[in-house]
Amino acid sequence: MPALREITFEAARRIAAEKGLQPSKVKGANVLRFSKNPSEKLEVITWDEFEKTAVSRRLAVYESGGWMKLMARK
Repeated sequence: MPALREITFEAARRIAAEKGLQPSKVKGANVLRFSKNPSEKLEVITWDEFEKTAVSRRLAVYESGGWMKLMARK
C-alpha cells in the first residue's frame, strides 16, 4: 500500500465526489468524518464548514490509494 500523502481540500472534494462521500461530523461532537450513507449519528455539513473546522483543529486530509483519512497536520 502506498504511503499516506497530504492532499488539498479541493483534491479531497474531487475524490469524495467520485466515491459518493459527503463531509460530515458526529452529532454533538466536533469529530469530522467522510460519510457515504445517512446515519443518525452523523450530520452532513458543507465543505466550507468541514475545511474551516479541520484547519482550526490543525487537521489535514491524507490519501493513499484512493482512501482518505483526517489526521493531525505534520
